[in-house]
Amino acid sequence: MSGEDRFVLCMLAPAVAILGLLVAYPVGLLVFDSFFKVDTITPHMREWVGLQNYFDALTSKRVVESALRTVQYSVFALFFEFTFGFCAALLFSALAGQSRWHRTIFALPLMVPPIVAGLLWRFLLVGNIGILNYGLVRLGLISDPEAIAWLSSEDIVIYSVSFADIWLTTSFVALVSYAGLTNIPKDLLEAARIDGANAFKRFWHVTLPLMRPVIAVVVIVRGVDAAKTFDLIWIQTQGGPSHASEVFSMNIYQRMVRFGDLGEASASGTLFLIVMMILATVAYWKIWRPVHA
Repeated sequence: MSGEDRFVLCMLAPAVAILGLLVAYPVGLLVFDSFFKVDTITPHMREWVGLQNYFDALTSKRVVESALRTVQYSVFALFFEFTFGFCAALLFSALAGQSRWHRTIFALPLMVPPIVAGLLWRFLLVGNIGILNYGLVRLGLISDPEAIAWLSSEDIVIYSVSFADIWLTTSFVALVSYAGLTNIPKDLLEAARIDGANAFKRFWHVTLPLMRPVIAVVVIVRGVDAAKTFDLIWIQTQGGPSHASEVFSMNIYQRMVRFGDLGEASASGTLFLIVMMILATVAYWKIWRPVHA
């Protein structure tokens, strides 16, 4: 081994040690516990149950429903975050240097802690004292402040709790997309304009293909982040009413902390990790793969 190789290994050693201690060990322990019956109050006492925890998790109606709600929440939030954020980025790009203050103001929600954002939106939406319903009454869209039960209707609560997520992270999508738009060569857009392409064709055939790596980053990062959301929903509804806003991460928390079933919570957590890794791999392969002529 040359001196340069030893230097590289010395530089990598701290990062490998930290990753092993803070990532590999907890994930290994999570997978290990998933094959045992373990109570939270006696984690040192384990009883081997094999795949029984996975079978119980996959056949539990509450687990399956919480997984479906996670998909609903993630798709709904990601759709609006991406739509609003990408449109804002296009506007900032069109304004060029004049959008400096607009970008700064638009980024302010990123500085708000999720707990504060959850409390803020709870006060906006809750019951008959929510400010949003009074605003809708003033606009004449509804006749009664109690007409829409944002956080207490089982039919719409999973979408209502996503408003805080959309408000909080649309600016992240906008800023990342804007950074991608500024890296598109101007001569390509100018060449398309000279060839007679209108604004929509330039966007569809030039801008969008060149933005594919940025879109992949946004979809993967925000999709995974939305799927593991806990605090924003917990502060608004704690999973209610009647578990109608209980997502998968919340179900894992309930099983481990309230029911003390560490083994089944570990099995659910392992399944969640596997699904997230598969989705990230598929998104990477479908969107971020090299473009061939």
